[in-house]
Amino acid sequence: MSIDHSRLLAAAAEVLETEARAITALTRRLDQTFVGACQKMLDCQGHLIVTGMGKSGHIGHKIAATLASTGTPAFFVHPAEASHGDLGMIRREDLLLALSNSGETEEVLRLLPVLKRLGVGLIAMTGNPASTLARHADIHLDTSVDQEACPLGLAPTASTSAQLALGDALAVALLDARGFTAEDFARSHPGGKLGRRLLVSIADVMHGGDDLPRVGLEASLAEAIVEMTRSRLGMCAVLDDHGRIAGVVTDGDLRRHVDELGNIRTTPVERIMTPKPRTIQSDELAAKAVEVMQNHRIQGLLVTNGDGQLVGALNFQDLLQAGVV
Repeated sequence: MSIDHSRLLAAAAEVLETEARAITALTRRLDQTFVGACQKMLDCQGHLIVTGMGKSGHIGHKIAATLASTGTPAFFVHPAEASHGDLGMIRREDLLLALSNSGETEEVLRLLPVLKRLGVGLIAMTGNPASTLARHADIHLDTSVDQEACPLGLAPTASTSAQLALGDALAVALLDARGFTAEDFARSHPGGKLGRRLLVSIADVMHGGDDLPRVGLEASLAEAIVEMTRSRLGMCAVLDDHGRIAGVVTDGDLRRHVDELGNIRTTPVERIMTPKPRTIQSDELAAKAVEVMQNHRIQGLLVTNGDGQLVGALNFQDLLQAGVV
């Protein structure tokens, strides 16, 4: 089957432009109704229950997931299943967000009498402000669109994009109102890369105790190399007589000074060490170590405590293994 490339691209562009116009139109409807919906969600003492049928249901699933991951306890309940037992998931202190482009979805409307008896608040998101669902809601959010992106005007396209965008707007507005932070987000995503970047600290990945490579200022280069080999960190801390960090010797230092090493058993480590090396505190996030290493093009860092005492060391490989990079 041959295809007309230009026609395909034109059709795709028209879809994107139509959906973009639908989303842009929502900004002109942002008023005290939106503020009221946010306030009602913030005041909710239970869960925000999201429901919707068909394509609106798919969008509802995503909205509930976004809300839950950004500080608003939420989950999705299928309206048809709700009529067959899942209404037991909804309590008086909860709040319902119902999605329906027509506002006349039978499975959703069937829930209204029960919700009213329970005293559960209702926020409706529809494309028809005069619909049954809109009229029975405590707050109605208008997601109407001038046209669907589907050339037949049948498949929900621009309307579902509008629902999704307004759902995101609610989630982000609530996130801001709650003072929700990146660390809060990470706590609900501990298995993801972002979670690891925001939850893993230097203390979690560093080498300390007997695994920490170190020698005194009076040590020979040979002794430092033995420590580096033992730890396999590619570096060795050099400490003064008071146990403070005087410098560091790295694999790179050895390569750069290979012509002047002489007898490594008699060459003092002080000759080739890097004095006053960059360090990082153990309570910093591991992601900070990645930033320092990348900015200064180094492969390892010595770790100190709040008093500036050496407590550990780590290299880039440690961060890779921890999934921080």
